[in-house]
Amino acid sequence: MAQDGFVLVSRESQITKKSHAAANTAPTRQHEGPHDHLAEIASFVDSQSEKLWHLNKFIHSNPEPAFQEFKAHEALTKFMQSRPERWQVTSSACGIETAWIAVYDSGRKGPAVSFNVEMDALPNLGHACGHNLIASASLAGALATAHIIEKHSLAGKVYVFGTPGEEGYHGGKIQLLNRGAYDKVDISLISHPSILNNSPLVRTTAFCRLEVEFFGRAAHAANAPWQGINALDALVASYNSISMLRQQTQPSDIIGFAITNGGGDATNVIHAYSSAVCTIRSSSASRVDTLADKVGACFDAGAQATGCTVEIKVIKGYKDHVPNMHLAASFAEHWSSLPDPYPVGPELRADERGYTYVKASTDQGDISHALPSINVSFAIPAGPEKGGPHSADFEKAAGTKWAFDRALRVGKGMAGVAVDVLTRDGFLDTVKGEWRERFGVEKKL
Repeated sequence: MAQDGFVLVSRESQITKKSHAAANTAPTRQHEGPHDHLAEIASFVDSQSEKLWHLNKFIHSNPEPAFQEFKAHEALTKFMQSRPERWQVTSSACGIETAWIAVYDSGRKGPAVSFNVEMDALPNLGHACGHNLIASASLAGALATAHIIEKHSLAGKVYVFGTPGEEGYHGGKIQLLNRGAYDKVDISLISHPSILNNSPLVRTTAFCRLEVEFFGRAAHAANAPWQGINALDALVASYNSISMLRQQTQPSDIIGFAITNGGGDATNVIHAYSSAVCTIRSSSASRVDTLADKVGACFDAGAQATGCTVEIKVIKGYKDHVPNMHLAASFAEHWSSLPDPYPVGPELRADERGYTYVKASTDQGDISHALPSINVSFAIPAGPEKGGPHSADFEKAAGTKWAFDRALRVGKGMAGVAVDVLTRDGFLDTVKGEWRERFGVEKKL
């Protein structure tokens, strides 16, 4: 296997044996060989490389924070509108100012495949998460898929979603999902750069955010402290309870805590108000809900012990990303057939067939709970400090031509997956069947 082959890190998973076996044995094609369109896809993407490189550099050089991606929105929508293919482009889609949607329709009823384009950067760090590369890979994949549809008169549609605000917890994909943008889409494809992993079987964590306020009663700490109800004590008691809870949490559980208001600067008063923010992260959305209940009980206990009242605002974050095993197997097949002048990442070994777990979270997780998805991790050449995502070193690495070339290879692989969905007899039914089994969704008649 090539040095940069995809590594699927072994780990016990909750997927059924039936679905797990499906990841190792992709369905047999009925009419076409495994790489019939891959050479055409690769040739087409290479022909678009210069245009995509200029767009990639523009996004990287003009970092914009979540939901303020105005320059990226304008550049990307103009690019799609200028294409010779028949793309229908909607700016400020679904009432979200920097979201956009482009659709290529063959005019013949068939599967609808989609690619997500991320645009936002990190405050003070620029594109240290490599969203410029995510955009380039998805654009390459979408354009190549549309090209194959047009050249071979295939049936189906290609959707490209410009998804703002992935960083943080307001997720543009979730907002688009809730507003019906993905209702007519069959699969969703996206990627994410790193310096470690080459894997189409990425599992991310889920998280939620608790914003907590305690309300007591002020009193003079020297003259009549007994008249007060100490909101700071309620917060401290809660913090200590959560600290004790941590010793009985699971290895994948993370509880982050910040005191946002300790009652003020005065030391001679019983504090009437305090507040905190707590972020809970774990391996699955259901586990996060369970852990949030336990943490909430700690805050309730602090309030009860001190006589305060407490208000707990639970803000849903992102669900865990659950990759579709069949889509992942298709991607790995295509990736392994593509040359790469910059091999990066560990070698794939035959016994490594499980998920690749990462601690990060993404709103693509919510998409994977709504329809079949893969979120391909790909390694780029690291910077001098070997810094990973969300570091200044990675921001520089994400702007290199080497990293861009790796992203194009990912785009080619994702296009291969999309064309498989469009052309392989029964493949989409198998993909959806796995998804229904995973999430317990009844088949619609």
